[in-house]
Amino acid sequence: MATLSPSKRLDEVLGKDKQNDVSDWIGDAIYGVNDGLGAIFGIIAGVAGYTSNSHTILISGLFGALASTLSMGAGAWLATKSENELMDTTLSRARKSIETERARELETLSLIYQAKGFNETDAEYIAQTIAKDDNMFLRTIAQEKHGLHESAKGNPWSSAMSGSISTFVGAIVPLIPFFFISGRLALVLAAIVSILAHFVVGALKSLVTVRSWWSSGLEMTMAGIIVGVVSYALGLLGNVLLG
Repeated sequence: MATLSPSKRLDEVLGKDKQNDVSDWIGDAIYGVNDGLGAIFGIIAGVAGYTSNSHTILISGLFGALASTLSMGAGAWLATKSENELMDTTLSRARKSIETERARELETLSLIYQAKGFNETDAEYIAQTIAKDDNMFLRTIAQEKHGLHESAKGNPWSSAMSGSISTFVGAIVPLIPFFFISGRLALVLAAIVSILAHFVVGALKSLVTVRSWWSSGLEMTMAGIIVGVVSYALGLLGNVLLG
C-alpha cells in the first residue's frame, strides 16, 4: 500500500474531523429557528392584543414569517460574502507584504514560533523551511499572523439557504393553530405550542454549549414568555390608544 504524503494525510485527517464536527451547522440552524420562533410569536401576540380577528393575526404572522425568512437569508448571504471578501483582502495584503518585505515577514514568522515555545534556532529553521515554498509561506503567514485559513471560507448561497429554511421552520410554528381553528382557542394553543417550542429549541442549544438541556430550555422558555407577554401588553395598549 502506497504511503500518503504528509499533506495528503493531513487533508484526510482534517476531512474526517470536519465530517464529525457538525456543531457549527447545528448551532446556525438552532439560532435560525430561535429567531423565527421568537419574532413571529411576538408578532402574533402583539396583533392578538390589538385585535381578536384570527384572520388578521394569521396574515400578520405569515407576512412576518416571510419577512423574517427573507431578511435572515439576505443577512446570512451578505455576512458570509463579506467575511470571504475580508479574507481575500487580507490574503492579498499578505501576498504583497511577502513580495515587498520578505525578510520582515520571515522574521515575523520566526518570532511567532519563538513565542510558541521554540528556541530561536529552531524557529528560524522552521520559518526558512516554510519560506522555500511561496504558497506555503503565504498560507502560513495568513494563518499564523492574521488568523485566517482558506478552509474557513463559507458559501454565501449555502448560508442563505440554511438561514432562511431554519428561520421559516421556527416562524411557522406559532401559526400552526391558526390554520385549523380561530378565536381565543387558537391564540391559547399558539401560545402553548410556542412556549413548548421555545423549551425544545433551548434544550437543543445544549448540543453546542456546555449548559444542561433543562437549564437552557428553561431560559429560552422564560425569554419566550416575556416576549409574548410584553408584545400582548403593547398590543392592548395600542388598541386603547389607536382603537
